[in-house]
Amino acid sequence: MSQRRVVVSGMGVVTSIGMDVDTFWSNLLEGMSGVRAITIFDASPFEVRIGGECRDYKEDDHFDRKSSKRIDRFAQLAIVAAREAAKSAGFDAKSYSGDPRRLGVILGSGIGGLLEFEQQHLRLVNKGPDRISAFTIPKLMINAASGNVAIEQNLQGISTTVGTACASAGHAMKDAFSAICHDECDLVFTGGSEAALTPLGLGAFAAMKALSTRNDDPARASRPFDRDRDGFILGEGAGLLVFEELEHAKARGATIHAEVLGFGATSDATHITQPLETGEGAAVAMEQALRQAKLTVDDINYINAHGTSTPLGDLAETTAIKRTFGPAAKKVAISSTKSSIGHLLGSSGGVETITTIMAMKNSTLPPTLNLDNPSEGCDLDYVPKVPRDQKIEYAMSNSFGFGGHNSSILLGQYKP
Repeated sequence: MSQRRVVVSGMGVVTSIGMDVDTFWSNLLEGMSGVRAITIFDASPFEVRIGGECRDYKEDDHFDRKSSKRIDRFAQLAIVAAREAAKSAGFDAKSYSGDPRRLGVILGSGIGGLLEFEQQHLRLVNKGPDRISAFTIPKLMINAASGNVAIEQNLQGISTTVGTACASAGHAMKDAFSAICHDECDLVFTGGSEAALTPLGLGAFAAMKALSTRNDDPARASRPFDRDRDGFILGEGAGLLVFEELEHAKARGATIHAEVLGFGATSDATHITQPLETGEGAAVAMEQALRQAKLTVDDINYINAHGTSTPLGDLAETTAIKRTFGPAAKKVAISSTKSSIGHLLGSSGGVETITTIMAMKNSTLPPTLNLDNPSEGCDLDYVPKVPRDQKIEYAMSNSFGFGGHNSSILLGQYKP
């Protein structure tokens, strides 16, 4: 029995530079930065006061008052992105005539309902245990996003959540790919969502000295691979895709945006936050993806890098690419979406996979903003500052997370 082919039939995003895929893509190519002063809460007491906030997201535009009170922001963002992905895929839960038990949802989130956790802890401290909301657990649990998407879209097959920090969406998509390949599902909503831009989230990452403190110049604060980078920008958002078995998609008359060809996943198994300087774990993940896709490094035209703008991470990823690609590393184009929207933690892999697909569809490489002076050791082609026209047949997207988690997805132009 030949392996079932998996394609992407739908995409949806909520980001700081666009509430839908087309707007997001257009603003990305225009060099817009979604990194600005934080307005969602009073950040004035904090060392870091900037972030990739989804300012255009208004929950009243998407949910009634009852639903808003029962669903945390991170799950709301996932639901909104899922609605766009469903529309993009031509999928309507009410009119779908197939077996809903063959439909699934596998999402990633690194932190889950942090806002609800904070708010209810304040209630506990200030007002006592009797004032804690009965919706606390259903709102903060990390599987709230996948559960709510499953309910709204009537996905009665597998419904799970992956929590591997910033690699969460990458690993979720790997599981979705496997579920379809192994004939467990015909269609799976996948990707990730995150809304950890909260007082505790911001303060905790700042305490680790992981964030940029370029408060006076927010648009230039995220600068992957640049010698003056000083940490990442905490962002929020969601990126959801519809993975679908090829024949199932064709039978529905769905538009096919790309084909999913392979995945790699490894663990550095050395440090809870720092990547391996040798890049070995990340390199092996990329090698696994290439091997599963039956491709060589010379086939790859573009890599959407994890590229967080941290001193250790960007150099380690560059080293990993060189380790995997050898001489071909100098030929492949690379860019970081995080230079525009910051780091979306567990949802970054979903948004960046969508970015990669849009690059393939439009034969355009998105830029790495703020790359004025490449850092020592970061000497590859990072598509600095402006987009570039280039045909892309095969592309890769990397996601790496605290805990030593490495994920790599390989995509290709759909070929009948």
